[in-house]
Amino acid sequence: MDATIKSLLDSGEPAVRYKVRIGVLGEDNNAPAVRELQRAIKASPRVKRLLSNRRPDGRIEPVKHVYQKWTGAHWVLATLADIGYPAGNASLRPVADQVLDCWLHPEAIREWVCKEAPPAHRRPGVPIVNGRARRCASQQGNALFSAVVLGFVDDRVHQLAERLMRWQWPDGGWNCDRRPEAVHSSFWESHIPLRGLAHYARLTGDKRAKEAVARAAEVFLRRHLYRRQSDGSIMNPQFVRLHYPCYWRYDILFALKIMAEAGYISDPRCQSALDLLESKQLPGGGWPAEERFYHTSVAAKSGADLVTWGPVSRKRMNEWVSADALAVLKAAARLTF
Repeated sequence: MDATIKSLLDSGEPAVRYKVRIGVLGEDNNAPAVRELQRAIKASPRVKRLLSNRRPDGRIEPVKHVYQKWTGAHWVLATLADIGYPAGNASLRPVADQVLDCWLHPEAIREWVCKEAPPAHRRPGVPIVNGRARRCASQQGNALFSAVVLGFVDDRVHQLAERLMRWQWPDGGWNCDRRPEAVHSSFWESHIPLRGLAHYARLTGDKRAKEAVARAAEVFLRRHLYRRQSDGSIMNPQFVRLHYPCYWRYDILFALKIMAEAGYISDPRCQSALDLLESKQLPGGGWPAEERFYHTSVAAKSGADLVTWGPVSRKRMNEWVSADALAVLKAAARLTF
């Protein structure tokens, strides 16, 4: 572990160094040296590339398509929040406004009741089918997470939290499935709202948000983060492969990361996923990115990122995956060095 940590602390990526110093070594985020490191993140070639599509007014192109995968403002803002971009930086305000205004636009949050499964994209808003809001809540959830972490908290952030709590399903999660027979939450749509509300609850102390987080965490904990309740089998092969970034998708590392942020990493039902994560450590140290959820070709119509995120190989260490894995194991009291 010592060698892996030293290797990551020597990384040319200031965001990797930041993740290790905060998540593994436990340094104070307000310490002058850490603040200096965050300024290095802001000035890094990676961040400059991520923000390269900004217009003179500070917003990211395409302005009306913040959800364009993975170059739209929605994804760029969430990435910056995850890698330690300094909070409250005024230059990023137009991007935050762009994202918040999009996901609180009347057409995005208008609710309407229907008895049958409505056609997708035929009518904007949030259809209520059998008393359940059918909404891709990961969108508002990521916006909430990004705004809180990056220090852009205003009335819109409170509105996002209220909407997410309003749309939460009886079993604790969220789902965009419009079929009346859909009665269970979706892993894909529930982990990011959980993450956003966890950060919001910690910032505000809001009791209802804390309760919503506890209910959402149960969606994952009662399945040990990746197993079916019925027979204990793996729910989805992608869930047990490591990735960075996950965007709106899901794997055990991202799940454990969210459990740590939400305060549930010590729950015994996280142990199986933690064991699996530990088993994936490479013989020479570190962890691999076993797959990726992005394309590297700029010619790709959708799903191309503006930057790459390290090697994808089951035999080579990926710094981003390794930094997050170490932070998770430290939070779970499984890391000694």
